[in-house]
Amino acid sequence: MNSVPKRSFRPALPLLAVALLILLAGLWAGLLRMGWAWPRLQPTLPMAHGPLMVGGFLGTLISLERAVALAAMEKGRLARLVYLAPVSTAAGSLLLMAGVGGLVGPLLLTLGSAGLLVMMARIYMLHPALYAAVLVTGAAAWVTGNLLWLAGSAIPGVVLWWLAFLVLTIAGERLELSRLLRLRRLAQAWFAAAVVVLLAGCAVSAVSALYAPGVRVAGAGLLLLSAWLLSYDIARRRVRAGGQARFIALALLAGYVWLGASGLLALAYGGATAGPQYDAILHTVFLGFVFSMIFAHSLIIFPAVLGRPLRYRPVFYAPLLLLNISVLLRVGGDLFSAFAVRRWGGLLSAVAILLFFATMAVSLRLDAGDAG
Repeated sequence: MNSVPKRSFRPALPLLAVALLILLAGLWAGLLRMGWAWPRLQPTLPMAHGPLMVGGFLGTLISLERAVALAAMEKGRLARLVYLAPVSTAAGSLLLMAGVGGLVGPLLLTLGSAGLLVMMARIYMLHPALYAAVLVTGAAAWVTGNLLWLAGSAIPGVVLWWLAFLVLTIAGERLELSRLLRLRRLAQAWFAAAVVVLLAGCAVSAVSALYAPGVRVAGAGLLLLSAWLLSYDIARRRVRAGGQARFIALALLAGYVWLGASGLLALAYGGATAGPQYDAILHTVFLGFVFSMIFAHSLIIFPAVLGRPLRYRPVFYAPLLLLNISVLLRVGGDLFSAFAVRRWGGLLSAVAILLFFATMAVSLRLDAGDAG
């Protein structure tokens, strides 16, 4: 009697589809918050923008990527249990989208973040190294932010932990790749110091009376990480390679510049808890940095998650260029009180993200046709 092959269990595709649905809802909610007079779909959707984008889309995507990697290494039931994290974050986000369930949605997102923390800890056990410790720390920052959110803390204090989750997860992955350069101890110490400064800022900002200095300390950490990535990441050495390598390198370098810009803005406007300066601090990271990283890593991540080939095409530059122009418009509108410019910048960011995923979908279909 033949056993069922291990590859018969493939939850990656439906989970990725749900993550993209959550992305659409998160983008719609963000545009509503910016003042576009479109249907709300449900009354609480605009307030769910941050949780949907960070925990729903990005959290599910990151958890799914790690689950696929760990499932390939683990055996038996454990290989399936790793998918509980992205399933939990996806389910919680769907409840938030629908505006039902009360605290059930946030609770499921928190449980999903805890599941990612367990996965990252497993990775550290398998590969005890600085990069793996940073990945664990990033996941722990997400859990911390979610617990504060559940406890009713103000969003400005919570969102800094969410920001740290994404920044440290991406920085840890880049540090892993930079091991090929055999970094000196001074470079590793610089990286570790930047992580400590960022986390210290998050911790200090959790005390309401110390929010402003905490954000400024976190901003210094972002600036240190940006300078480290621009100095040591292999992207600088790949710009001249051409083709896919150049596209990835340029997307990475653009993201690192936006990360540094967020650090400078945090140092300048650390006391902002709402308004245009606050918006500029957050979205230079969440849009400029994070989505530049997604664009850069897409040619590696999506083939691994979906088990399908994806070739580089020059058309990928179109959404990348539009994304960077849109973030520049949004931040410029924030800083110079040009709110119409800011609103159009936000809309163009959404268009750039949707154009990117549409381009990816078409490319996957073309590559599948060529393979057939």
